[in-house]
Amino acid sequence: MAKKTGKHTLEDSLKRLEAIVEKLEQGEVSLDDAVELYEEGVLISKECSEKLKAVELRIKKLSKAADGTFQLSAFDKEESDT
Repeated sequence: MAKKTGKHTLEDSLKRLEAIVEKLEQGEVSLDDAVELYEEGVLISKECSEKLKAVELRIKKLSKAADGTFQLSAFDKEESDT
């Protein structure tokens, strides 16, 4: 099941972005409509990028090194299985 973040799921946003690209590629919309679709696509693209960055941070973990400093490291699936 897709998790909701913000207004839409990432999957819904990507589907809408694909639909916008298809309409623009067909070239059958007026210039005004094309500009509006383009602007909507840019906003959706930014929203998707932000969602992906948030997910990336969630799958990284903060770990303490031997010298006492903290560092982000990639999420290790094997560790999560234990």
